[in-house]
Amino acid sequence: MKTFPLTREQTEALTKDFPTPFHLYDEAAIRDNARRLTQAFSILPGFREHFAVKAAPNPFLLKILAAEGFGADCSSLAELRLCEAAGLPGDRIIFTSNETPDDEFREARRLGAVINLDDITLIDALAAATGSLPDTLCFRYNPGPLKAGNAIIGHPEEAKYGLTRDQLFDAFVRARDLGVETFGLHTMVVSNELDEQYHIETARMLFELAVELKDRLGLRLAFVNTGGGIGIPYRPDEKPVDYDVIARGARRAYDELIVPAGLDPLAFHMECGRAITGPYGWLVTRAIRRKETYRSYIGVDASMANLMRPGMYGAYHHLTVLGKESAPAAKTYDVVGSLCENCDKFAIQRKLPEIEMGDLLVIHDTGAHGHAMGYNYNGKTRSAELLLRSDGSVVPIRRAETLDDLFATLDLPALPGFQ
Repeated sequence: MKTFPLTREQTEALTKDFPTPFHLYDEAAIRDNARRLTQAFSILPGFREHFAVKAAPNPFLLKILAAEGFGADCSSLAELRLCEAAGLPGDRIIFTSNETPDDEFREARRLGAVINLDDITLIDALAAATGSLPDTLCFRYNPGPLKAGNAIIGHPEEAKYGLTRDQLFDAFVRARDLGVETFGLHTMVVSNELDEQYHIETARMLFELAVELKDRLGLRLAFVNTGGGIGIPYRPDEKPVDYDVIARGARRAYDELIVPAGLDPLAFHMECGRAITGPYGWLVTRAIRRKETYRSYIGVDASMANLMRPGMYGAYHHLTVLGKESAPAAKTYDVVGSLCENCDKFAIQRKLPEIEMGDLLVIHDTGAHGHAMGYNYNGKTRSAELLLRSDGSVVPIRRAETLDDLFATLDLPALPGFQ
């Protein structure tokens, strides 16, 4: 059963200071989850989780996770700056690039982040942009048809990310010849994957490559990074991923492959985002319109500007009506926003309790790739982000946008004289 940490009365009181829609995150639940993941994977040498900043790019959340020992995974200039604002040191930041502009390489070098290159041509591009190569370099491997993908990322051979197997070996040789001393190996071929065995096999694949790199090139990796991709149970009948199952499976593969090859210790890194904050965030919205045509529609004051996943991917997000959690799901609705797009729907033909105008609706599992994917189509402004602190207080960690924010990049004073 999906739950929400506040009652209807508490939430109504909150809306007096923070009108709907807004995203709410649960600090205590995020910390508890972070500790469970760290404890599970501590059986692997040098374990570190680099939180995928793109999942929830808010420095308040980054500071919470940094306090739990996490690093960060970045893929843009803004994400690097957010990590700096949150006080993360460079050696806990990995910059995973693709089609990377020179200024982003320079920023990653300035911060001392570990750079994870996505293509063999980027070796020379990085050197040219920053004047040299760093002492440590990582490469992202794309196994192509050797490993299946899943619905969100697609088939690896169709993905724009990573080096082929042959390119990978060539890249390590070239980087070593150019003076790089320390190496890492990275991959990420799925997103939101609930099958623990898939993640174990990904670790095994990287361990096998680590052994082959030693045998063929005499090269010893400092770390492997299995990426993110651990899924969360968006549907109430889905089973959460068991961190311990993955960790124990990866450890068995490590003992079977890495230890006999003389490569122990080899640090084990991950970069989960969704699994860390996803289940512990909610989008709170209010029913404002009812429409009866060929279907029954409930219009809410949130839209795809606040949560893009259902419209973009057809993704399921569970939805509850506050105060009616135990009421029979006697009505069938499409729950929709007000964008001028027919895909602006949070639920399609969903059985729910009868919804009255003014009811508060909670859309679950929006703690990752929720507010983060917001946008301003139709001139919609993005909502506030609130944090439920461990002491029970609620504080804003991002204010809602205003029309002044939206128009700030327009040169409106020049408009009367526009020719």
